[in-house]
Amino acid sequence: MIASSTLHREPGCSSANGLHEWTDEQLMSGYRVTGNESLFSELVGRYERELYHYLQRFLGNTAMAEDAFQATFLQIHLKCDRFDSQRRFRPWLYTVATNQAIDLQRRNRRHRLTSLDRRPGTSHESIGVLGDLLAEDQELPSDRFDRQERSDWIRTAVASLPDSLRTAVQLVYFRGMKYREAAEVLAVPVGTIKSRLHAAVIQLREAWAESCFAAA
Repeated sequence: MIASSTLHREPGCSSANGLHEWTDEQLMSGYRVTGNESLFSELVGRYERELYHYLQRFLGNTAMAEDAFQATFLQIHLKCDRFDSQRRFRPWLYTVATNQAIDLQRRNRRHRLTSLDRRPGTSHESIGVLGDLLAEDQELPSDRFDRQERSDWIRTAVASLPDSLRTAVQLVYFRGMKYREAAEVLAVPVGTIKSRLHAAVIQLREAWAESCFAAA
């Protein structure tokens, strides 16, 4: 179990024993092998402000952001043996954090995603447009499903996507982030975000078509 002090560092605490010179990947790999809490605490300290502010923007609620932050690093601790040292730590961290935030929203009725048809920011970056993309060019009309059924279907279908595709959809369509913003969060090129969204829409559209025919 993680000691409570590990997840509650004072802002601005300095790194000890030269750990500030270690890469994120070295810290995570070292923690996976040794269980040394100093390594884990260094990781928490590096991301405490950045990740907390991201979760606060994502959730729009300070208390929920704190809960999601704690849950994220608990998952990092529990799943440390799954970390691939050949991959970057930051995208994995944000994937875990995004999933924890969405799970928290689903568990808290006051903050559930009750309307996936809102249009935040630009018109193409909304879940409403995602629904339109799934329905276009289909022979069967999308009104075979009412609005709530379509929203429920989209939530379930997105949850079944591979992690990399699901996170891109969640950031751009659910949260209304621009491609550049999502790319910065996941530390990947903008082109990667676009290709992941394209692949996700193709998979979702195929599943949508199957659902429409099954409902006919």
